[in-house]
Amino acid sequence: MPGTILTDARVKALRPRGTAYDIRDANLKGFGVRVLSSGRKRYFVHCQHRGERFWKIVGDADAMGVDEARSRAARTLTAIRRGEGPPPDQAETCFETVAETVFERHRRLWKPGTLTVNRSYLKNQILPHFQGRHVADIDRQSVRNWYASLRATPVAADRSMPVLSVILRQAELMGLRPEGSNPCLGIRRYRRKGRTRFLSDAEIRHLAAGLSAHEQTAALQVAVVRLLLLTGCRKSEILTLRWSDYREGNLFLPDTKTGPRTVWLSRPAREVLGGLERTGHWVFPAPRGNGPANARWLDSFWHTVRTECGLHGVRLHDLRHTYASIALRQGETILTIARLLGHRNPKTTLRYTHSADQTVMDAAETVGAVLGGLPHG
Repeated sequence: MPGTILTDARVKALRPRGTAYDIRDANLKGFGVRVLSSGRKRYFVHCQHRGERFWKIVGDADAMGVDEARSRAARTLTAIRRGEGPPPDQAETCFETVAETVFERHRRLWKPGTLTVNRSYLKNQILPHFQGRHVADIDRQSVRNWYASLRATPVAADRSMPVLSVILRQAELMGLRPEGSNPCLGIRRYRRKGRTRFLSDAEIRHLAAGLSAHEQTAALQVAVVRLLLLTGCRKSEILTLRWSDYREGNLFLPDTKTGPRTVWLSRPAREVLGGLERTGHWVFPAPRGNGPANARWLDSFWHTVRTECGLHGVRLHDLRHTYASIALRQGETILTIARLLGHRNPKTTLRYTHSADQTVMDAAETVGAVLGGLPHG
């Protein structure tokens, strides 16, 4: 309904959707109403003047009529055109208010899992430091101080930084901060010891023997681990696998971390699936209830197996790394491995393969064998 003449009746009739949306007023350019997914409605001004964007909440639709909101918006727009800028309002430009608006906007951009994780970082790492502050007052030193305060939890610090950066960048687009003022850019991240781990050929043999020993007592968990190693899939992709996803000899996953993708299965992987009984929708049903098996069900089994096999510290995700390293060792290209793993960006694949020392050593020996026969001097 863009370009609608806003009236009290029309605003009242607007209904919430899954994400926030805006309705612009046809009578006053730059004025509109935003309907949040919660059902709240806010009048706003959004315009651009001399290359600078301005975004300001005019008032709450539950407490203000359209005529009054339009009048206030007109005064605000006039002030902006005169170069005076919108009048400050501490309540609407507090960091937490802006952060909530940004999260509302990103509900349709972030997957539900990503949204949940980012909200956790906002609540636990970001808000305790920035809550109550004017979003325009957060400068580079403020961010440095906040980042330094999280040095004891470097992983949380590194993963919180992009969330804070998104909020401050959106504040620029809303006209609440100067363009190009994002203080998160260029701050050096914590150096963490790499966790990339590849199983050697001997370790893979030990794992295979260890899994066989549990074949009778934990057949489903054994099958999950084998599929993780044989496909390079993420743990969540295998645990939530439906029988309807398996057809024509391959897996067609409707929703993964990077969107829908096809997993091409080798003969051993198809044999694993072929040996399972079809008892419902899920390939790996939960022991109780109607849903799929959860990570805890698998993790406890993995802890036992890796201890028995001497694979101390090896994570299930390292089986994905191992799959990629073996593909690289067999001469597959980075682009091919990226497709096998479901990576959109081949640069992501490089992180899975750059530590495969044996592959690098084999390459050095290959080049050396060629160049070593050249005449010297």
